[in-house]
Amino acid sequence: MEQNLNHYKIFYEAAKTGNISKAADSLYLSQPAVSKSITKLEQSLGQTLFIRSKKGVKLTEEGKMLFGYLKQAFDSIDTAEKNLRQITQFGISQLRIGVSTSLCKHILLPYLQDFIRENPHVKISIACNPTYETIQLLKKEQIDIGLICDTPLEKGYHFSSLRSIHDTFVTTQTYLDNLMLRERNSISSKSGMEKEILEKCNLMLLDTENISRIFIDEYFMKNHIHPSQLLEINNMDLLIDFAAIGIGVACVVREFVGSYIKKEQVIELPLDYEIPERTVGLIYHEHNLNATTKKFLDFCTPV
Repeated sequence: MEQNLNHYKIFYEAAKTGNISKAADSLYLSQPAVSKSITKLEQSLGQTLFIRSKKGVKLTEEGKMLFGYLKQAFDSIDTAEKNLRQITQFGISQLRIGVSTSLCKHILLPYLQDFIRENPHVKISIACNPTYETIQLLKKEQIDIGLICDTPLEKGYHFSSLRSIHDTFVTTQTYLDNLMLRERNSISSKSGMEKEILEKCNLMLLDTENISRIFIDEYFMKNHIHPSQLLEINNMDLLIDFAAIGIGVACVVREFVGSYIKKEQVIELPLDYEIPERTVGLIYHEHNLNATTKKFLDFCTPV
């Protein structure tokens, strides 16, 4: 087929114009060169493609079929070239991001807002999943970059930190007062009662496969805290809302619940045992860092 590509282009122009001379002019070739090319193509295919006359050339049925296929092919090439020119002119590209719902809402959106303002022609797609699924999507190259809490990574994957977050426990003052009244025989009123509250309350946590839940479970184990009533939810914003209506005590990120605390919709439990801060950042593979992903990475983490 490679030998026929030039012949196909010449045939296509001759078929469009219906005239060998006009085809020669549009291709900047001599008329004999065009005629010779068409003859070679006919010989190669074993088909007569044109009916020749003094008025010009007319396609045979076989020629019409070939022209139809070539028209689709050359139209596709024209479309590809136009799209490539648009990409060059407008900087059109795609960025696929993996992130949990909470991190997307509370951390990613402000970065995206500024990035899109400066790069309006980048097509953004968001896959909202827990961290472990985001890492799997990155491995399968179904996303370009992920936003996660710091976690051990396989060789070749890099973590670029953005900011720190702090876990905390929140509830309503009413729920806490009622809990203290209900459990007055087992919860002391003295300071240092975080362990007693967490073990007696209706404790609301993310599901067990979530990185944040794993982190808090390790905190419980280290400090010998053994909750007895657990309500598992797969969305941190729901945890905040459930805590705000007095269902129980929720483990959430302080930075995500700030407006609720400010409006006194929830209160923080005083902690007997400090919870280590965590880092949120962008994860990517060193060999799959395309130009758009690198631009977003540099935009989010300026030197």
